[in-house]
Amino acid sequence: MKWKDYWDLITIIALSLLLDFLIAFFPDSLLRKALGLAFVLFFPGYVFITALFPNRKELDNLERLALSFGLSIAIVPLIGLGLNYTPWGIRLIPILVSLTIFNLAFGVLAIYRRAKAIDPWIPRIDIEKLKEELEWDKASKLDKALTVILIVAIISSIATLGYVITHPKPGEKFTEFYILGPNGKAADYPTELFVGENATVILGIANHEYRNVTYYVEVWLVNLTYDFNTNTTHIYNMYLLDRFNVTLPHKPVNIEGNWTPQWEMNYTFSIDKLGKWQLWFLLFKDKEPPLPQPINGDYAQTNATQRILDAIDGKILSLKLNIEVKKI
Repeated sequence: MKWKDYWDLITIIALSLLLDFLIAFFPDSLLRKALGLAFVLFFPGYVFITALFPNRKELDNLERLALSFGLSIAIVPLIGLGLNYTPWGIRLIPILVSLTIFNLAFGVLAIYRRAKAIDPWIPRIDIEKLKEELEWDKASKLDKALTVILIVAIISSIATLGYVITHPKPGEKFTEFYILGPNGKAADYPTELFVGENATVILGIANHEYRNVTYYVEVWLVNLTYDFNTNTTHIYNMYLLDRFNVTLPHKPVNIEGNWTPQWEMNYTFSIDKLGKWQLWFLLFKDKEPPLPQPINGDYAQTNATQRILDAIDGKILSLKLNIEVKKI
């Protein structure tokens, strides 16, 4: 037998290695997406079936084609299930390496089995061979029509699946808004201060909205109580400490690598009023609601209090610190 008698298996091995190269160096290429579709839905089943049934009479062409797709759909989840119990988990690189090893191993085994077969199956299909497989000359007009419809349906399904995979819908749109302590951890927040003492926290924003967004941040010092009997919030004092804005581009969510911030700032503040206060950070997207005129610098008697009520109800992205201010 000559090397051209193994052209299909050699091609699958080469394309599997090519896909590894594309993912490593050209992850956004269209060829990577097209190869990835065949890599998952066809290659594993094909090399597996060819290794199991190397002789021509064991299966006909249509059965081999159907089993190649069907077994691929079964093999890939089983490999993923196995990876789930390993330290690597179900991630892109472990799945890619595992499937590549599977394709290479069974591809080489299929080459060996075909070389040893008495009457090896070698895929050389032409129009006459296809008609013979489908028993075209003996089929009735109805059977021919149904066969054509079935073939068109299969091709359309594969094309539709390929389009859906290569043109995925945008994922969930959301914004990260977080506050960290001065050491960059979700701990050591300033909760007790002296009058006029400076304190620092880290504010962070990440845009996953699939568009550029201008974010408006308001910092409020609020004195309020909550009546559990009537389920109502009473706001006694409400002072605007600061406001600023920042425009951020969309940042894709990276589920493979380590989390990295998009925008952070060290925010330093001080409070010159005694008592127990809540420091609220409110985040608005695209447009900041208008503010009424305060009364002696206090917004507690204006409709600005609705901002805090909406934040408590989760209608506004917000962060809160409880701080007690004492005398020096």
